[in-house]
Amino acid sequence: MNTDKANNLVIYNTLSRRKEAFEPLHPPLVGMYVCGPTVYSDIHLGNCRTFISFDLIYRYLLHLGYKVRYVRNITDAGHLEGDRDEGEDKFAKKAKLEQLEPMEIVQKYTIGFHEVLALFNTLPPSIEPTATGHILEQIEMIKKILEAGYAYEVNGTVYFDVEKYSRGNDYGTLTNRKLEDLMEGTRELDGQDEKRGRLDFALWIKAKPETLMQWPSPWGWGFPGWHIECSAMSTKYLGTTFDIHGGGMDLQATHHTNEIAQSQACNHTEPVKYWVHTNMLTVNGARMSKTAGNGFLPKELFTGNHPLLERGYTPMTVRFFMAQSHYRSTLDFSNEALQAAEKGYKKLMESLSALEKIVPSDATSVNIDELEQSCYAAMNDDFNSPTLIAHLFEGVRIINSALDKKETLTVADLEKLKKIMHTFIFEVLGLVDETKQMAGSEVIEGLMQLIIDIRQSARDNKDWGTSDKIRDALKEAGVTLKDTKEGVEWRL
Repeated sequence: MNTDKANNLVIYNTLSRRKEAFEPLHPPLVGMYVCGPTVYSDIHLGNCRTFISFDLIYRYLLHLGYKVRYVRNITDAGHLEGDRDEGEDKFAKKAKLEQLEPMEIVQKYTIGFHEVLALFNTLPPSIEPTATGHILEQIEMIKKILEAGYAYEVNGTVYFDVEKYSRGNDYGTLTNRKLEDLMEGTRELDGQDEKRGRLDFALWIKAKPETLMQWPSPWGWGFPGWHIECSAMSTKYLGTTFDIHGGGMDLQATHHTNEIAQSQACNHTEPVKYWVHTNMLTVNGARMSKTAGNGFLPKELFTGNHPLLERGYTPMTVRFFMAQSHYRSTLDFSNEALQAAEKGYKKLMESLSALEKIVPSDATSVNIDELEQSCYAAMNDDFNSPTLIAHLFEGVRIINSALDKKETLTVADLEKLKKIMHTFIFEVLGLVDETKQMAGSEVIEGLMQLIIDIRQSARDNKDWGTSDKIRDALKEAGVTLKDTKEGVEWRL
């Protein structure tokens, strides 16, 4: 393990609302759990940002030499539409609409989820458990919570007793809110509500006769509440206390707050040392959402097939764009910002090719060790990717300057610079050189040149219809042409 670098790592802990020196429970093993997607629809960009952010964290911990057990769950049952344990199950609703079995819906969107994350070059987790695969563990956990006196059963549904738990524990510790404040934000119980308290939440829900996904339990046929799944699976694979738990900041107030309560009620210990949350996405300054009409899916972002997008952007451009903002900062999407990120990404990739053209000298006129220290200092400061990128562009400046013979590098320092740039660009930031992937095939290059020549011939003959038809057909296939003074450029 890179001991010096690892010992300098600090993480912003949502629980304490400050940066804390990272000290894993059982070094060098690090246990990390991230709330995965609810797979009843296509993955949205908010999810992508969360998983790309934790991919960066995962990559850096591995780079430092830690063995990381990264668990990311799949929610495939027990997630109702409402936030008060009411409404229709999202999987059942989707299954009825598409006339499929619920598990067909799960399979379809799980595959889509993996395909999108593969485009973003994220590493797979160590374990990816599903809620439906851990029904027994959830039932056992609920039984323990009942035995501890922090839950009660009504007509086949089991509820967590928040007020009783709060007598000896701080229920609002994650969001720094008092129980009284939380109570004011909820509506009064009506006479038909089975719950004893307004903040109580379901651990197990009694199934209706028409419920498609249901399992037997000591309380009758039903299905688990949304929150219990993560507590059961994280406990099984990481133990009663583990190092890092993360997700989007929208999960803090309800899901993660309830996770802490039920885990502590069951296991009688704090479940997590470091709570890490990613911030929300905005579009041109407004919060991204389906209802506002400004939300778009990853595939729409790649193709540009959305009213708010001028054109499509490659997965690595988007990944680089996301890395330019700290995971705790709001990330604002705009065409201008994406196009600037695209230029920055290409400049970074071009610098790597330029590195190979530098002729070493007898002496070094720049401090390469200082550049390396700055890169580690940025990542050790709560995974500060924007600052890291700024230092990498200092590396780009050094490369260009050395190429122009304004500065010099010895053989040893040139190799060290190559290692720094490759390590942090590919291994830590997780970027891929798309320019080589796209242009690396001689067959593709030859075919594209032939198409460009045919289009140019049509333009020379003022056959604008054929010229436009070629351009539009290529665009529909994901290839963009750009006419420049030097000739025609193309890119996927």
